[in-house]
Amino acid sequence: MKKKQKVKSSIFATGKRKTATAVVELKKGKGEILINKKYNLEKYFPWIFDRQTALSPVEILGKKKDFDLKIKVSGGGKKAQVEAIRLGLSRALVFLNPEWHNELKAKGFLTRDSRIKERKKPGLKRARRAPQWTKR
Repeated sequence: MKKKQKVKSSIFATGKRKTATAVVELKKGKGEILINKKYNLEKYFPWIFDRQTALSPVEILGKKKDFDLKIKVSGGGKKAQVEAIRLGLSRALVFLNPEWHNELKAKGFLTRDSRIKERKKPGLKRARRAPQWTKR
């Protein structure tokens, strides 16, 4: 007797940038986007450049109207959130279809930007800024 496998209707992927974290839920649909359960993309990211950056993986593949996105994003600034969404969306698309990996990797969308703020050290004013030295 063969067991039926459950078909997952949606795919989840996480993207991070600085202190921003985005969890992207990708499923087949008409291209609707919902951020933090209440905002559409235009309301949450008023700058068109931010919207283009966030959706660039689906635009490159030509699948903008094929998927519905539910995104939960927190932390960081708007730019870091946009880049976290882009990474999470790219990971979800590759999980859905591994053939898209090379195309997205070539654009740099699957690389996690690991640069974060350096911590402050004791005896210094900031991470590396030393107190002003006086001779007398």
